[in-house]
Amino acid sequence: MEIDFIAKKADDTIYVQVAYLLPSQETRDREFGNLLKIRDNHRKIVVSMDEFAGGNQEGVEHLHILDFLAEFG
Repeated sequence: MEIDFIAKKADDTIYVQVAYLLPSQETRDREFGNLLKIRDNHRKIVVSMDEFAGGNQEGVEHLHILDFLAEFG
């Protein structure tokens, strides 16, 4: 299993998967898949440059890179 980034601060952890675009269901399945396998309650985020990024898939958030940077940058 591969996760691009794991960030920890005190007792808080987030998992971040990064993709340029998610043009197909196959790509979405790959990018969200490893995060969906993690069975803890920490925040999980897929970051991309998709124009319509947003929402979540089974609790894994999908954020546009600018929204991600605004929140964490």
